[in-house]
Amino acid sequence: MLSNTFLFALMRLLPATLASWIGGWLSAHVARPRMKLRDARARANLALLAPERTEAEREAILTRRWVNLGRTMAELANVDRLVNDAHVEVEDAPGYQAVLDGPRPLMALSLHIGNWDLLAAHSKAATDRPGLGVYAPPADAKTAAQLRKARESYMGEAITGKGALLRILQHLTGHPRASLFILLDERRDLQVFFPRFGRDLPVSGNMAIALRLARKAKARFLPLYLARTQGPHFRLHWHAPLDPLEMSDEAIVAAVDAYLGAASIKHADQWLALHDMDLSQQGHGPRHDAPM
Repeated sequence: MLSNTFLFALMRLLPATLASWIGGWLSAHVARPRMKLRDARARANLALLAPERTEAEREAILTRRWVNLGRTMAELANVDRLVNDAHVEVEDAPGYQAVLDGPRPLMALSLHIGNWDLLAAHSKAATDRPGLGVYAPPADAKTAAQLRKARESYMGEAITGKGALLRILQHLTGHPRASLFILLDERRDLQVFFPRFGRDLPVSGNMAIALRLARKAKARFLPLYLARTQGPHFRLHWHAPLDPLEMSDEAIVAAVDAYLGAASIKHADQWLALHDMDLSQQGHGPRHDAPM
């Protein structure tokens, strides 16, 4: 959808609710049959993470995943229309706002759950903190350019590529209340290494980078995610801030892993990385039991 400029423009012209529905329908009925490898990988991972589910239940979860993916892509053209109380409900809104209004730099840690772009936009709109978003661009240059343009329209500056780490550090240390939005379930070497799901994996990738940046900038961590409730409507869930000045790296990783790991299983029908990881390659450990 991102690579089709006409379709992306059409989604912008349509009412946001209708565009979201069309995106979901196209994903489930057009994209899914053409992406059999991704569908099969998600099915295999889900069987490992939720073996208590019947095959029919898991198939229903996978179908909802494709609908969510399509809705999310379509909603990218209308993010500014969804950043409001009518579409996003915040869990303990006063407590969340108090965290955003607090001192020191803040690093929001999340996963590709629900609509992660809307989460970034909502987080930015809810605070006066100067924000920065970090993302890994798609391989296709046309899609990458469209994605960057869309994200910068609501995220402020969105950076990636060579030299990004230095610019992020300058951002975090250049303002006493700077904020950073970062997704931890990035795909590297044909695998997703976080959450760990009990796998004996070293801390690496975005999680390792976040730990180093936070200690240099004296920033706190805010684990959070945005789960779809129905149609283009969402609920923002968040965890109490984690402070590197008071906690070890091991304690922080364990807390973030437990919280976001449970969220990714509870909302497996909305978690993008389910088809990007391969649990059969490295095994998996104890599950985070939660209803889906």
